Amino acid sequence: MSLAAIGTRVDEIGQMLAAVSGRTQPAESATGFAAQLQAAQGTSTPSATAASTGTGGDTPFGAEIDAAAARYGIDPALLKGLIRQESGFDPSARSGAGAVGLTQLMPGTAASLGVDPTDPAQAIDGGARYLKQQLDRFGGDPAKALAAYNAGPGAVAKFGGVPPYAETQNYVKSVLAFAGQYRGTSATAALPAATTPVLAAASTGSTLDYSTL
Repeated sequence: MSLAAIGTRVDEIGQMLAAVSGRTQPAESATGFAAQLQAAQGTSTPSATAASTGTGGDTPFGAEIDAAAARYGIDPALLKGLIRQESGFDPSARSGAGAVGLTQLMPGTAASLGVDPTDPAQAIDGGARYLKQQLDRFGGDPAKALAAYNAGPGAVAKFGGVPPYAETQNYVKSVLAFAGQYRGTSATAALPAATTPVLAAASTGSTLDYSTL
């Protein structure tokens, strides 16, 4: 018989003796002894509502993402963060602006890369290759590369960094934060503070070449 069962039986006997003697057993004693045994043994039952807080486990299309990242020499966590922000890992995602697939490539960008963005493997390959192009173009700076992916390299070149577009700045911060989660670290975007965010690139009249907006 386990210690917990013994404790329960002892409580039952105590209740019987209390009934015979006409004394009332305290309400908490029925479970008190068993609880004390559990506490003494360090075997208290875990809370059923305890949440899992994994930091970067498997993702949908994880093998394809890792393979593409290795193929183009980019950080797989950054690519995962980008795809999570762009489409939530939904290969059928489409934006109001016309971006398609896991990596939300615009039709012109997809055509220039020679990929079908509706095909998950090709979308991942194309997105990884385009991200690599932006990393190379902007000196390996992830924030600038992500901004170029979102708003177009022309906008990043014009402003000399992450453009002052609220959507793009939030995008960069989100992707870097997701990438940090997949690495199991905390990461935030170091964005220039020289300009005030605006609502959209259109307000500046700049051309968003190859933008995924």
